[in-house]
Amino acid sequence: MAAAYEREPSASLLADAGQCHATVEWLLTQTRREVDRMELHAAATSSATLMSQLVWDASQRRDYSTTVAYCDVAIEHAREHGDAIAGAHAELRKSFAALYGQADVRDPKTGLASAQIAAEQSRDVSNALAGLSLLHVGEAYAMLGEHRRCEQTLNQAESRFNRIGSDDPGTEFFSPTQLGRLAGSCYLSLGHPERAVPILTATADAVQDRSKTRSLVLSNLALAYLRQRQLDAATATLHDAIDLLEDSRGGGGMTVVFSAGRELYPWRAEPAVQDVHDRLLALVARA
Repeated sequence: MAAAYEREPSASLLADAGQCHATVEWLLTQTRREVDRMELHAAATSSATLMSQLVWDASQRRDYSTTVAYCDVAIEHAREHGDAIAGAHAELRKSFAALYGQADVRDPKTGLASAQIAAEQSRDVSNALAGLSLLHVGEAYAMLGEHRRCEQTLNQAESRFNRIGSDDPGTEFFSPTQLGRLAGSCYLSLGHPERAVPILTATADAVQDRSKTRSLVLSNLALAYLRQRQLDAATATLHDAIDLLEDSRGGGGMTVVFSAGRELYPWRAEPAVQDVHDRLLALVARA
């Protein structure tokens, strides 16, 4: 379903994923044979983690409580069948909900704590997942304005990625573009948009086939241009992001593209800005 997640709105996948998860949970109540129960706990870990991802995306990063509840379910099932990687990944997804939610639920300190737990749990078992967790630790530090700790953690994450072996059990969570995507976002949070632009530009070029990820990267890139008062580049990049969001409805991209729309306010009389605002209103109308 990962491929479908990148192509399709998460809301369209929720019903089938929810039915699958409910079926696995029901089978656990009916099954006594231990080997079968372990397989069902593994399936429930995967389905609960997927549900957390779909709920988070479909709600456009608004439904914090349900997202975290599914993560906790995944963590419990992972503990039952002794899967440290899956448990750490679900813990990391809890950090996403705290770090990237709407302003009223965003909590960098809580996100930092969850990402640190995920990094610690995966430290001795997967360089891929430990590195990814450290990237989000770094972004939490960036949101808290801790420049030195952020850059130190980004370097630690890169070092972990450089040590990923062919037998790493967490490689399914790794993508070579993650470092650029998160580093660019970090420099935005730290108030260095000029450092974010080249990183985000290269990352956007590298994720041409992942529409939700690319819409998020482009939205952050538009913010970086805006914060350097490069209006033409910002509006052109926002149009590219909106093109992708019209089909994918990616929650991350939607959240950031509307943040960029609000930052366009000082130029609201410009025709190019009015065009962007018209397209943002059309996105709302289709929600």
